[in-house]
Amino acid sequence: MFDGVCNLCNGAVNFIIKRDHQDVFAFTPMQSETAQALMTEYQLEDIGFDSFILIKDGKYLLRSDAALEITKDLSGLWFLCRVFKVLPTGFRDYFYRVLANNRYRIFGKSETCMLPTPQLKNKFLE
Repeated sequence: MFDGVCNLCNGAVNFIIKRDHQDVFAFTPMQSETAQALMTEYQLEDIGFDSFILIKDGKYLLRSDAALEITKDLSGLWFLCRVFKVLPTGFRDYFYRVLANNRYRIFGKSETCMLPTPQLKNKFLE
């Protein structure tokens, strides 16, 4: 789940899609009914749109934990980013939050959520 109006978040989704050769990931903007239902199911209603959420194997991961877990399944050498798992989550998430709190100012914001192309529609939950 990602902030569907955030340009940085949309860029991250496109980055993942290009490197997801095994079709592991499916996406939904947090503004969607699907994401809202998942957030209720996992008791994440109070998380806010500044968090990247990964649901995998019936569990959820947030922020930097989600991002680092995603790198495991991407093509290329992105799995090497998992070396940052040695850093405490609080430390990693501090930098995540700094970026998240400034993402609209730095990268901009769309008026509406990203609409997938027909070729990418199967990568989105709805």
